[in-house]
Amino acid sequence: MAEAVVTEPYSAPAPAQLAARHGLRVAGERPALTDYVRRLWAYRHFILAFANAKNVATLTTARLGQLWHVLTPLTNAAVYYLIFGLILNTSRGIENFPAYLCAGIFIFGYTTQVVTGGTGAISGNLGMIRALQFPRASLPLSVTITQLQQLLAAMLVLMGIVLITGEPLTLNWLTLIPLMLLQTVFNAGLAMLVARAGSKITDLKQIMPFVLRTWLYGSGVFFNLAAATDGLPKWASTLLQLNPMSVFIELGREALLVNTPAPGLSVLNMWLVALVWAVVVGIGGFVYFWRGEKEYGRG
Repeated sequence: MAEAVVTEPYSAPAPAQLAARHGLRVAGERPALTDYVRRLWAYRHFILAFANAKNVATLTTARLGQLWHVLTPLTNAAVYYLIFGLILNTSRGIENFPAYLCAGIFIFGYTTQVVTGGTGAISGNLGMIRALQFPRASLPLSVTITQLQQLLAAMLVLMGIVLITGEPLTLNWLTLIPLMLLQTVFNAGLAMLVARAGSKITDLKQIMPFVLRTWLYGSGVFFNLAAATDGLPKWASTLLQLNPMSVFIELGREALLVNTPAPGLSVLNMWLVALVWAVVVGIGGFVYFWRGEKEYGRG
């Protein structure tokens, strides 16, 4: 009598095994950090073109068009000069208050616009994210480049204001180049931080104006921060002086103006603080954004 042959029931391989066997990868999988950097560099032309397109498209329907990128900070400067310089008299002890004020507004405005644009960099481009495959960090980086282009035009106006108000042209103006570089690295990291946060927290765009306004008042944009913090506890005064925006603003004023009120930190210490902020926020923001790469556009 023949023996019955017992066969094991067929077991289909797991999806992960099939994918590995045929060389398939998860759609939107986060690449290694070094690979991600290389992909971003490969997409540099796309980032620049997207930034240029955004810059051209902004305010195209307005009668004065791109001039509003300069007129907006100038209008803010006029309002702040009226309220703080004339009514509240925060100009006391500041030799060239109009130039002092404009430097603060233009430099702070650069970061403000990057943060505002970065907050919606992911949530405002979901259609493109879901339709195209590209490193998502391209979007907050393009926001930074767009605002940098606008800053360069605004800086020419600021230099004109500084000269008109009686300041001489000196070699110190050259320090604006490394300052803008450090602030741009800082802004790029900040844009990536808020871009990932904004993709998760839908109400962040409504909260951010209050955060930026608080930051504005704590950065010495329209008053001498060192004099204003004299009566504060040492820890509070030091915290305000280490504020990255107050450091960037004070370094800008040191570059453009001959006589400025003494800042709370020495110029060398301010450069060191600016460098640390740029490196920490720039790298930290990039890594934080990269870790969420596979989340963007899902759900």
